[in-house]
Amino acid sequence: MRIVIQRVKQAKVDIGGKTHAEIGKGILVLLGVEKGDIEDKADWLARKICNFRIFSDENEKMNLSVKDVKGEILVVSQFTLASHIKKGNRPSFSNAAPESEAVPIYERFIQIVKSEGVPVKTGVFGADMEVFLINDGPVTFILEK
Repeated sequence: MRIVIQRVKQAKVDIGGKTHAEIGKGILVLLGVEKGDIEDKADWLARKICNFRIFSDENEKMNLSVKDVKGEILVVSQFTLASHIKKGNRPSFSNAAPESEAVPIYERFIQIVKSEGVPVKTGVFGADMEVFLINDGPVTFILEK
């Protein structure tokens, strides 16, 4: 699994010109599921993100989690994160999990975030989405498991 997380002031996903999901302060998660990924990876990454201290405390140190600041998480599936660009100029998506494998992992990730008590909203798996965000910082991290 490859995940890009961005600390945001707000973020939203539009599908077909209409807003599908929207959050205020929190984390935008772009989630890529690779072949062979298992639920344990989704569990570990979801818990990590919910407790990841990337929000500033009163001393302007990154010392608070999304839970601490009562933020939200927006999860968007993004198969292109599973791409490989080793040769040539065209990315290969051969390592991306097929939908039948990826959807259960994606849904498991969302369920674990919910179980951590963090409000979560999502895009639509496999949909053509427009993602809008106001990055706070900017603060961006890449996590892999």
